[in-house]
Amino acid sequence: MPTFASLLLYLLGGTALGLLMLITGIPAAPLAGAILGAGLLSISGFLEIAEWPPGTKTALGIGVGTVIGTGINRETLGQLQTLWKPALLITITLVVTGILIGFLASKLLGVDPVVAFLGAAPGGTIGMSLVGAEFGVGAAVAALHAVRLMTVLLLIPSIVRVLAPATGIDINE
Repeated sequence: MPTFASLLLYLLGGTALGLLMLITGIPAAPLAGAILGAGLLSISGFLEIAEWPPGTKTALGIGVGTVIGTGINRETLGQLQTLWKPALLITITLVVTGILIGFLASKLLGVDPVVAFLGAAPGGTIGMSLVGAEFGVGAAVAALHAVRLMTVLLLIPSIVRVLAPATGIDINE
C-alpha cells in the first residue's frame, strides 16, 4: 500500500495541474487538470500505484453527489416539465448506444465484456468506476471514462461555440 506521502504527492500533483488549468478557460478545467496531473504522476512510475484507504472513493462520491444535488432546486424541477421528453430521448439513446458500443468493443476488439459495457455506459467516471470496482474492473473502467471525459471536456465546448451561432443561439447571454 502506498505511503501517506505518496498519496499526498498525488493530491498535490492533481491540485497543481487542476489549478493551472483554470487559466485555460476550459469548462471543468480543474477536474480535467486533476485527472491529468494525478494520471501523469501515476504513469511516470515515480510513485507507487495509488491505493486509497477504504471508503475514500465512497466519501468522494458522496461529496460530489452532494455538490451536484444542491444544484437541484424548484426551478430545476420546473424545467423538467419541458425537458422530460429530451431527457428521456437522450437517456434511452445513450444507454442503447452504450450497449451497442460495448458489444462491438467486446467482440471486435477483444475487450473484456464487463469492461466494455461499463466503459461504454453513460455516466460519470466516479460512478461507473465504483460500479466497475464491484465487478473487479474498476481501474479499466476508470481509464475508459477518463479518456472519454477528457475528450468531451476538450472538444464539446469548441463544437458548441461553432454550432450555436449557426442555430441563432447566443451562448454569451
